[in-house]
Amino acid sequence: MKKIAVLGSTGSIGKQALDVIRSFPQKFKVVGLSTGSNIDLLLKQIQEFSPKVVTINDKNCKNNLKKLLGHNDCVIVANNEKIVSSKYVDTVVIATPGLAGISPTLEAIKSGKDIALATKEVLVSAGKLIMKNIQEKGINILPIDSEHSAIWQCLKGYGAKEIAHIYLTCSGGPFLGKKTYQLSKVTPKDALKHPTWKMGNKITIDSATLMNKGFEVIEAMWLFNIPLEKIRVIIHPQSVIHSMVEFVDGSIIAQLGPSDMRLPIQYALLYPNKRERNDFKKFSFKDYQQLNFSLPDLDTFRCLALAYKAAELGGTMTAVLTAANDIAVESFL
Repeated sequence: MKKIAVLGSTGSIGKQALDVIRSFPQKFKVVGLSTGSNIDLLLKQIQEFSPKVVTINDKNCKNNLKKLLGHNDCVIVANNEKIVSSKYVDTVVIATPGLAGISPTLEAIKSGKDIALATKEVLVSAGKLIMKNIQEKGINILPIDSEHSAIWQCLKGYGAKEIAHIYLTCSGGPFLGKKTYQLSKVTPKDALKHPTWKMGNKITIDSATLMNKGFEVIEAMWLFNIPLEKIRVIIHPQSVIHSMVEFVDGSIIAQLGPSDMRLPIQYALLYPNKRERNDFKKFSFKDYQQLNFSLPDLDTFRCLALAYKAAELGGTMTAVLTAANDIAVESFL
């Protein structure tokens, strides 16, 4: 049985990870939970899953949590790093937002724990350092976002020399087809209306600007050791194909499925085992009469172009990009 800590357990990905864990009680045990400040939901999760260790980043909430837990057996630790280094944990789900995911990821590597990674900024900002340490430790980094999980599945059994291109699909977000002059007065409410996925506010805004897709390009470069020039983005509004790999002989393998983040989460958490039956809604071809593809508009959606440029420049530029984007999104919201 895998003993799992979920960092960011009250966020969108964290809650879906717990839903997967809930579906396989014979295979997974929650031993660690953390949140930023959502004490009410964390308490409910503690009551359901009985973790060994928990933390909450907000100091005031942490004091309240101690009082509310009373004589509960779970231990409140200082931070996420203490959770991932716990002897009870063997696999860590990193679902904390933004740059906050880097430090616990490094601690998880140091502690020899497998990592199921949702936080894109970890590899975008510190990909070289993270991957170097992972290779030295010999642990697994398991992508749990839909696009990288799709690539991971498509690449099974193939080597780097056989790959011509990776295609990351992109819904286009709520502003697909719009031009720059049409976007000057959009509001957070407008930008948070994602047509396909239900996600947290930060990643939904990043999806609207296509910065999220830019982050995924950089993340794919590190995860799969693929040159930047081989990674392409294709607009696919239906979000049925989650990503594709084109091989040197001209053939293409695509991974299709419903828009349900629990599927890539399940695939990662079950690794190295493969498929298991679940009760999630299944894909139906009759719901899709056609699938559309187009190239992204880099003149309007400059964030995607900036991400490619930052990756090309290398060094600290991707970290600068991440930090600047964090501040911009926070200001917008």
